[in-house]
Amino acid sequence: MSELFDAIDALVASRSPLPAPAERKRLRQAHGLTLEEVAATLEVRRATVGAWESGKTEPRPPQREPYAHLLKQLARLYPSLSATEGGVLPAAPTATAPAAVEVAPSAPTAAPAPVPAPAAAPPSPTTAPRPAHGSRRPSASRAAAANSPAPAASGAYAHGPLLVLDADDERQVTGYGTGGLLLDVPARSLPALVEWALAEARVGAEKLHASGKDADPLLVLTAAACGRYGLPAALSDEERSAGRLPADHKAIKLLERAGWKLTRRGLGPWARVYRPVTGGQRQCVQLCIPSWNALDDRSWGHAAELGPAELARVLGVYAHRVMTPVGSSAVTGLELMTALNPPTRASEPDQDGRRHSEHRPGSLGTQALDPAPCEAIDGHPVLAQLPRFHIRGPEERLFEEAYDWARDLTDAECMQPHLVGIDVNLAFGAAANGAVVGLDSPPEHVTNPVFDPAVPGSWLVDLSHVDLGRVKVAKQWCELNGALLPSPFTPTGERPEGPAWYATPTVAYAVELGYDVAPVEAWVRPRIGRFLDGWYKRLRDAYVTTMADLGVTEKLPPDLFLEAMDGYKGRDPELGIVLDAVKMTVKGGIGKLQEKARGGGWVPGQAWPALARPTWRPDIRATVISRARINMHRKMTALAAATGRYPVAVLSDCAVYTADGPSPLDVLPYDKDGKTVPGSFRLGVSPGMVKHEGTQDVLWGVGVLEQLGAQDKVANLARYIKTGEVTARDTGE
Repeated sequence: MSELFDAIDALVASRSPLPAPAERKRLRQAHGLTLEEVAATLEVRRATVGAWESGKTEPRPPQREPYAHLLKQLARLYPSLSATEGGVLPAAPTATAPAAVEVAPSAPTAAPAPVPAPAAAPPSPTTAPRPAHGSRRPSASRAAAANSPAPAASGAYAHGPLLVLDADDERQVTGYGTGGLLLDVPARSLPALVEWALAEARVGAEKLHASGKDADPLLVLTAAACGRYGLPAALSDEERSAGRLPADHKAIKLLERAGWKLTRRGLGPWARVYRPVTGGQRQCVQLCIPSWNALDDRSWGHAAELGPAELARVLGVYAHRVMTPVGSSAVTGLELMTALNPPTRASEPDQDGRRHSEHRPGSLGTQALDPAPCEAIDGHPVLAQLPRFHIRGPEERLFEEAYDWARDLTDAECMQPHLVGIDVNLAFGAAANGAVVGLDSPPEHVTNPVFDPAVPGSWLVDLSHVDLGRVKVAKQWCELNGALLPSPFTPTGERPEGPAWYATPTVAYAVELGYDVAPVEAWVRPRIGRFLDGWYKRLRDAYVTTMADLGVTEKLPPDLFLEAMDGYKGRDPELGIVLDAVKMTVKGGIGKLQEKARGGGWVPGQAWPALARPTWRPDIRATVISRARINMHRKMTALAAATGRYPVAVLSDCAVYTADGPSPLDVLPYDKDGKTVPGSFRLGVSPGMVKHEGTQDVLWGVGVLEQLGAQDKVANLARYIKTGEVTARDTGE
């Protein structure tokens, strides 16, 4: 009788229920299993499992039952979106309906709560399939979905702002999106991929301003995906130098034959593939290729080494909190300004009921403006009349830059054991907040003007009479040791020797310190506004939210803040990458306002492409940097007036002090109520507040000064305070 029961069991096993072929593949990939691993376990060939997943064949006993058991177990771990909603498992993808799998449908769409150390994180529901060609295999963890915005459930951009594309050994391409999303990518050529991204993928992002444009879909191609679409995994030396593939490359020719165009930067690490706008409809896809160095490690750390699921998480969080990246962090920072403050808007309907594009007040407009001669950098066409090798001094050129100042230690400071560095959070962002700048009007020249701190512009004025030994702090005159403070009027901290060009905030600070000013001439802008306020707020929120995810929240008491900052990036290294990218977006975006000529063949006096942008505005950059430097000086002065402490080095947003202890609390005085010197440095996560940059021994500092000091220059200890390492470049070895 037992034989009959065995036969019945075998009969049932021969018909063990299985999910649809596409679902079989999804479940295997979700658990990070390769075809080889499944085949070896079931004792069949790799091609056999592949045929089961493609629907070409069906499993037969004795493998069918264990294979069904495997899929059943995986389905419990990784339920499909339709299954969690009480539906059926998705069918195989068709040409018009890509198979989408929402692995983590409950991922948050709003700013997530702070994250503790990874050990406290829940177990993972998904990973990506094995990356081809030797790239790192993703770990089986929830990291790809945790703290990652979920794609929208519906709409034109239901699958989120971007996809990271990876190909397996069978040349099957999978798209990894935010929130653990997986998509089968049916496109078999580069032109077909672009078409698919626009017509079927449902990838992109809503505009950031009512008068702006929706973000183009971004496709990030791994090295394996590059090979699948006829692109090299890496650029040659010549291509890397040019920053793009040659115009006669086969992939470019295929795009051209399909009616697609490339922008001036061509098919490089970041590429924009488009067709001219027709019927008001924009057709454009962004490509990002990490293996071509699209994700510069200065901004993106080790992002290019991540598996596709993890990379989708990093870029997805950044896209959600900042914007879909469109190039380097600097390029994205600049584009964000326009996305949040578009130059045009739709007009009111005319008599025929039609709307047209018109200038939007408060923006920079659509036309590039020439700078004032004093604001132009060397080689600009407005300076073409100058002799070729003429060197402009401060009386001819506006030179608003960040601090790079240092001095020797006093005898008393040498007796203190520690050097403590404090660093201002998002210093240029904080300086951009509330900055009044010129908008869409050219500069107007004025002689013998009366200085007005409310008017943005550049002023030729003599500030050499300002004495830092006697200044107004909090509206009261204070006596200070001016020799131990840098001048607020020059990046080097040296006292100016005569008339020089300054941005409005610098001259206003001289008035704040209690001194009269008498400009000789000025270039001012009549139409003004706070163009960067929205830009700052967007980046500030991205920074603060990401810090909160890493366990560092606002309004922490100083001691708890320092405790929370200890090892904060290690709690989630991927969010640490996002944080650094946000910071570089701020710094790079401000820098791009004065982009210099690049590449060979440029001749001084000849225009370069960046000058055609309305956002080529060295005057706005000067205003922001002036405010950042003045903010730094104001805080150092307030601290010196209250405590007698003076910085020994300042580099941009980092100041170094000697102290009796190794903590910033040994530099910054806090009372029992958690209050410190008004107007000075405060510990905290918000932009404009400070964090601990690093601590070294005073003996270390003395050694660096002796090692790097020159006859006319003191080594800047703020450059090395974080790690204590002095590079061979600095030593001249």
